[in-house]
Amino acid sequence: MTEDLLDVRLFVNGVSHDVRLPARRLLSDALRHDLGLTGTHVGCEHGVCGACTVLLDGRPVRSCLMFAVSAVDREITTVEGLTNPDGSLGPVQQAFAECHGLQCGFCTPGFLTTITAGIRDQPAPTEDDAREMVAGNLCRCTGYTNIVRSVLRAAELAEGLDSARPPGLDSARPPGLDSARPPETS
Repeated sequence: MTEDLLDVRLFVNGVSHDVRLPARRLLSDALRHDLGLTGTHVGCEHGVCGACTVLLDGRPVRSCLMFAVSAVDREITTVEGLTNPDGSLGPVQQAFAECHGLQCGFCTPGFLTTITAGIRDQPAPTEDDAREMVAGNLCRCTGYTNIVRSVLRAAELAEGLDSARPPGLDSARPPGLDSARPPETS
């Protein structure tokens, strides 16, 4: 018995993607295998590790726990979408580079998306706030000290940005979903 395929439109990193997917395709698998956005990593496949975290309408979600069809008409931001409009590193990415917030890098995309949302909600976190912000993401390589430093540095960098802020940092609603659909592209 073959599974029926559904025509689905996903808005990822500001771009519309029309894909044909099985109804039970996980969002993490659709991003990685159908759209080629391999920055979203799959670790535990149970929503525990946080490696698969993406932003859904600006909020962090575990993409390994939701079906891709659940994300229709929602704005998805992956780690690939966290760069500045000119393609340079966004504030959280830059902070991780400056503060050595990663080692092997497997967990890093989930941390970057989680922290992006966290800084949007709490633009001037304390060290305790930073620890709480990343508490749901697991790293097997670091002692979290440099990750916490990265959160604090990212907040400093984000504060210095002008109006060209990356997705997830400038408002509760991602750009393009306020009143109209993002422009369709192929």
